[in-house]
Amino acid sequence: MSQPPAYERDPLLASLETRVLRTGEEKGRPFVVLEDTVFYPEGGGQPCDLGTVNGRPVLDVQKRDGEIRHYTEGALPVGPAALVLDWARRFDHMQQHTGQHLLTAVAQDRFQWATTAFHLGPSVCDIELATPGISPAALERLEEAVAAEIRVHREVAARWVSPEGYAQEQVRSRGLPEGHAGDIRLVEIAGVDLNTCGGTHLRHTGELEALKLLGTESIRGGTRLFYAAGGRVRRRLGAHEQRTAALRALLGAPDEELVPTLQARLDQALALEKRLRRTEDELAESLSAGLAARPEALVAAHLEGRDAGFLQKLARGILALAPAKAVFLTTEVAGQGLFLLSAGEASTLDVAVAGRAVAAALSAKGGGSGRSFQGKAPSLAGRAEALACLGAD
Repeated sequence: MSQPPAYERDPLLASLETRVLRTGEEKGRPFVVLEDTVFYPEGGGQPCDLGTVNGRPVLDVQKRDGEIRHYTEGALPVGPAALVLDWARRFDHMQQHTGQHLLTAVAQDRFQWATTAFHLGPSVCDIELATPGISPAALERLEEAVAAEIRVHREVAARWVSPEGYAQEQVRSRGLPEGHAGDIRLVEIAGVDLNTCGGTHLRHTGELEALKLLGTESIRGGTRLFYAAGGRVRRRLGAHEQRTAALRALLGAPDEELVPTLQARLDQALALEKRLRRTEDELAESLSAGLAARPEALVAAHLEGRDAGFLQKLARGILALAPAKAVFLTTEVAGQGLFLLSAGEASTLDVAVAGRAVAAALSAKGGGSGRSFQGKAPSLAGRAEALACLGAD
C-alpha cells in the first residue's frame, strides 16, 4: 500500500471494497493480504479489529514481514473483497485508546507520573505509571482532572510528519519502534497531548463519554492503574446495579447496609462452622471408641453424608485406640461414593494390595501410601464385594 491503510486514513470507516492480493497459510491458519484494509492489526497495546471479508469471519489481524495478514475462517481466493468491520468492537477500542492518551497526559502533566506501558483488555484497561504508589485522594484528583478534559470537548486528530519535522515537535513518546523508517504518525489531543501512535482514536474527547479509575496494584517498582472508558463505564454500572439489586433482595437490606449485613452473616456462618467442627470432632471421638471396641480385626462402617475428612478423622481415632486393627470406611456424598482403607501400626494387612482390590471391586479410582488407601467410586454398589476381598462378611 503506497498510502496509509484505511484504518489510519479514516478510523470511522466501517466497510470497504478492495481486493485480495495474496493468500497464504501460517501454522495451519489461512490468511489474505489486501490492497487496502479497515482492519487494525494488533499492536501498541491495542487488540486487532474483527469483522468479515466476503462474509467470512476475520479471526485475527497481524503485521508480518511488512504486510498485514488477515486470518480468516476458511481460505479465500485472490480477487474482489468486501470488508465489513465489527464496529462496536472498533468504537470500544477507540474509546479505550483515546482514554489512555488523555489519562497518560494528565497523569504526566499534573502529577509527573510517566506512563511506561499500556494494555487494552476485553473488559478493563490499564497503564503502568512510574510511581511507587497512588493514594485514594490522588486518584480522585486524577479522575476529576480527566473528566474536566472530557467536558472541554478537545479535538483529537492524527497527522504524519517527516523525521526532520518530528525532531521539531514537542512529542510525548516512549520512542519509535525498532527499525522504523520514513514518516511518523502523530496523534494529538488539542492543547493536551501530542504522541506517536498507530492506533485508532476518537474525533474529540467528548466521544469518550466518561473515564472511571478502578483501582491500582504495585508492579515492578511502579503502579498499574486500571480504568474503563466510554460504553464500558455504562455497562459496568448496569452490571453493578443488577448485582446490588440481587444483594438487596437476598439480604433484605438497603444499599448502605449491604456490607455490614453481609459481614454479620459471614461472622455467623463462621461461628456455626466452628461449632459444627467441634460437634464433628466429638462425634468422631465417640464413634471411634465404639468401633475400636469391636472384636473383629477389620472394622467396617458406612457413614452416610460424611466427607473424606471425617472418614480420615474417624480412622485415626479407631487405630489410635486399637493399633492391631484395620478399618474400611465408606460414605456417599451427592451420588458419589468415597472409601478409606487404613491399617494400624500392629496390623498385618497389606494395605496397598488390599486397596487395589477394593478399588477394582468398586470400579473406583484411588491410591495411597504407607498404611492408608482411599478413593472415589461412581457408586457403592460393589461394597459387599469389596468387603469379601478384605475377608469380611
